[in-house]
Amino acid sequence: MKKPLISIMVGSDSDLLVLSDAVKVLDQFGVSFEITVSSAHRSPERTLRLVHNYYKNGVKVIIAAAGLAAHLAGVVAAHFPLPVIGVPLKGGALQGIDALYSTVQMPPGIPVATVGIDNAKNAGLLAVQILAVADKALEKKLTTYKKALSKTVEEKAKKLDAVGLKQYISEK
Repeated sequence: MKKPLISIMVGSDSDLLVLSDAVKVLDQFGVSFEITVSSAHRSPERTLRLVHNYYKNGVKVIIAAAGLAAHLAGVVAAHFPLPVIGVPLKGGALQGIDALYSTVQMPPGIPVATVGIDNAKNAGLLAVQILAVADKALEKKLTTYKKALSKTVEEKAKKLDAVGLKQYISEK
């Protein structure tokens, strides 16, 4: 098995389903990764041990996902010198807004790249883009991926023009 370039950390095993979207992206692009559960609050020593080992073992990006107070990404970023991507997760009384604020509002000097609430797919894509800065083959795969996105939109627009709004919606 290839040495992981990306590590995914989730604050709870209940978050694994949401993070499966990031896993699908990393699989699609052939990027090696590992995934584990660790909580900034319930297992702080484990979290720090993992982060230090990730750096020592050559991990280049960490995706950290948590809900509610969502301190996982910030704690990870405080101890990992390379990029950290935070995924705020929906849940609790505020439906993820608290997690979004906790993840995105980091103090100066400890940046966390933050994607939308539950948007693990974008976290995976951003991690791939970060790696692609130094990997031409990965950059080419991303270019192909984005061209396919554009083609899909053009096809949908063409169909809408051809069949009209009512029929287009009825076929959804």
